[in-house]
Amino acid sequence: IDEWTLPGARFPLEMARDADVGSNSLLTYQLSSNPSFTLAVRESPGGKKKPELVLERALDREKQTSFQLVLTAVDNGDPVKSGTVQVRINVTDANDNAPVFSKSVYEARVRENVPAGSLVLRVRATDADAGANGQVSYSFGNVPDSIQAFFSVDGDSGEIRTAGPLDFEGKSKYSFSIEARDGGGLTAHCEVRIEISDENDNAPEITLLSVSSPVPEDAPSGTVVALVNVIDPDSGENGQVWYELSGDEHFSLKVQASPGGDQRPELVLTKALDREEVAFHELVLRAMDGGEPARTGTAQIRVTVLDANDNAPVFSSDEYSVRVPEDVPVGSVLVTVMATDPDEGMNGLVKY
Repeated sequence: IDEWTLPGARFPLEMARDADVGSNSLLTYQLSSNPSFTLAVRESPGGKKKPELVLERALDREKQTSFQLVLTAVDNGDPVKSGTVQVRINVTDANDNAPVFSKSVYEARVRENVPAGSLVLRVRATDADAGANGQVSYSFGNVPDSIQAFFSVDGDSGEIRTAGPLDFEGKSKYSFSIEARDGGGLTAHCEVRIEISDENDNAPEITLLSVSSPVPEDAPSGTVVALVNVIDPDSGENGQVWYELSGDEHFSLKVQASPGGDQRPELVLTKALDREEVAFHELVLRAMDGGEPARTGTAQIRVTVLDANDNAPVFSSDEYSVRVPEDVPVGSVLVTVMATDPDEGMNGLVKY
C-alpha cells in the first residue's frame, strides 16, 4: 500500500472455503486489532461474503514500514472450527520528505596558501525516504561564478574543496549556499561560511615618497632627508614591520606614528656632512615583518652632498721670497703665487 493512500481505501482479501455444507459452512471473519486497519465484509450477489481490509488512518512509511495482521475465518458449526492466515502489509515509499541538512550553517577556516583540491569541509543531508527518493546529491545554490572559481562541491559526498589559489589580501571571507536534492526533486539548502587565514606571503614594500638630494653639506642635524612609506598587506604579526638602516653613520631612521596609527619612517641627518670628505652616501634600508619565516623588503638610497662655501682659499706657501735685480724691466714676472680652494664650482674659484 502506498503511504499516500487516503484513509477509507479498501483492499480485497482472499475468501476462506469450508468443505462442509449448510450452517456448518457459514463463515464469519475477524481481524486482529490494529488502529490503522479494520475489517469490512461485502456480500456478493450470490450470497458469498468477501472480506476487505479498510485503511482507517494515514500511513507513514518513515514511522512504520510494514504491518502484521491475522485474518480468522470462523464457521457456524458445533463445535466451532476456524482457520487463520497472516496478512503482511508493506508500505511503499512516496517522496514525502525533503532532504535535511545536519546543520543550517557550516563554518570552516582555511589557510590562504593551501593547494588547489584541498578539503575545506563536508556538508551532509539525509532523506528519510527510500530508494531513489532518499538518494541525495549536492550542488551550489544560486552563487556567482567568482565563488566557483575558488571552491568546488562533490555531488555525491558533499565535500567542498578549493578550486583555485586563495588570497587573504584579496578576500578573507566567503559565504554561499549549497543545495541538496533527492531523486524525487525535493530540495533543501544550507549556508557555508569560509574564513581565509592569513599567511606571511607578502614582503614589505618600500616606497621613497620624497628624497632631498643633494643635501647641503651645512644642513643642520635633524634635517629630514627622505620620507619613506612601507606597506605590508598581511595582517597581524605578518604585517608588523621593523626597520634597519645601514651604510652610513651620518643618517638614522626616525619612525613617526600618523594620526591613523600608520608608521611614517623618516630618514634624518644626525651628523654634519663634509662634501670634501664624502661627496655622496650610499644607504640600505631594510623593512622586516614579524612573520615566520620573516620576509624582508630593501631599498637603496643614494644621497648626494651639495657643496657649501665652507673653505677659504689656501696659498701654496705662507711666504714667498724672491730676489730681484734693481734694473729689472717693468712688467717682468717676479714670482707666481698660487692658492687653492677645495670647494666646488664658484665656491672654489679663486681670484687674486
